[in-house]
Amino acid sequence: MSSKYPLVCGESVMSKKKNGSTETAPIKPLRWGCDYETCNRICCFNRHYAEYSGYFMKTKWHKEVDKKNPTTYYDPITLKPLFRAPIGRSFDDFLKESIAHGWPSFRDEEVIWDDVRCLKNGECVSLAGTHLGHNLPDKKGNRYCINLVSVAGMPPKKEEKKETK
Repeated sequence: MSSKYPLVCGESVMSKKKNGSTETAPIKPLRWGCDYETCNRICCFNRHYAEYSGYFMKTKWHKEVDKKNPTTYYDPITLKPLFRAPIGRSFDDFLKESIAHGWPSFRDEEVIWDDVRCLKNGECVSLAGTHLGHNLPDKKGNRYCINLVSVAGMPPKKEEKKETK
């Protein structure tokens, strides 16, 4: 286990802003058919609660997620990448752990630390103030139990390369 994770930030990241704890509301549409109102409530106006256990399996996530290659999960507020999974384990192992706990469960090596931090109380947040979930360590190390709506931002569209003639 690495003692350098999780990266910790101060409470000021979650201070009141224009849209709860974030400057803006989530960007539509959301991935996997996630509910917009649930996303806004959980991500921006919440510090302690979560979508219901198993919500991620009721969405289109399991049908649409890439089961052969890692998937990048994006902040629905900023569209910045927050997690990439599975890394260092199979999709089946990632799925089994997530189902067992009720929420997508990421490990240290699956966190994109550029924009993810934890508060001292274990709350996992983005630097934009998005509530993501909580770090609930177990015998394997840090386990970031994350709301699917909190990582349901659409991947940015790839810029079309202009062909030179």
